[in-house]
Amino acid sequence: MAKKVTNIQVKDTLIRTMQQNGIDYVCITDIARQKNAEEPKDVVKNWMRLKNTIEYIGLWEKLNNPQFKGVGFDPLLQEAGSNAFTLSPTKWIEQTNAIGIVCTTGRKGGTYAQRDIAFKFANWVSVEFELYLVKEFQRLKEEEQKQIGWSLKRELSKLNYRIHTDAIKQNIVPEEIDAYHKSLIYAEEADVLNVALFGMTAKEWRKDNPGKKGNIRDYTDLHHLLVLANLESYNAILIEQNIGQPQRLEMLRETALKQLRTIQALDFSSSKILTISDKAEESK
Repeated sequence: MAKKVTNIQVKDTLIRTMQQNGIDYVCITDIARQKNAEEPKDVVKNWMRLKNTIEYIGLWEKLNNPQFKGVGFDPLLQEAGSNAFTLSPTKWIEQTNAIGIVCTTGRKGGTYAQRDIAFKFANWVSVEFELYLVKEFQRLKEEEQKQIGWSLKRELSKLNYRIHTDAIKQNIVPEEIDAYHKSLIYAEEADVLNVALFGMTAKEWRKDNPGKKGNIRDYTDLHHLLVLANLESYNAILIEQNIGQPQRLEMLRETALKQLRTIQALDFSSSKILTISDKAEESK
């Protein structure tokens, strides 16, 4: 049961979020402190006493949880709203086998609710706070998606870099050569790809961007890195076929332009596509 806990700042309150079994949760104990900082558990219990709360979280379970126990839910729904009715998150989970609300133990424990349920609770606590919470949660999800993209990029780059360097090592680098001259060969082949895709060498990019650290590949977008990965694999094949560097450059440049145009035709948003494509055309 893997958990990933992340904090978000909502107004002046730190709200914990968690991913578990593919479900996004938000800590409603943290949200409840907006209403009662000393006894947030009581706020959660008061909300769970309401009939419309039971109806909502029960319907969520029916739609999303095949193991939900309707036989345990029906009596709670019948009793909900009465003066004598009380319901804790733990009792709800135990009686219905619910997954929309989970409890964690320990010093930093608390009650978490699936994000839609948590937003419903936040609305009950404070409409204003709910709006800020939704905004910050969406920002968190956007950042996570960006991170997934960069992680994929790194793994793809590692794999294709190895394929590319292995081909250079096995077909271009002489057996008897010192490390310095070997590095020059690798750098020269890397620049073949840079010119094919970006229209400039690494040295030319550094000259044009004196204030930036790293290299041109660190500042491009995911779409160009995908094309770069394809070019590394393609160049490895061309090297193994003993095709000379000038001819390989032309073939790689043609491939890069075709792939960039395909991405553009598919309406992938990338402001750099035209710029880099134009530079590659100009370098012919």
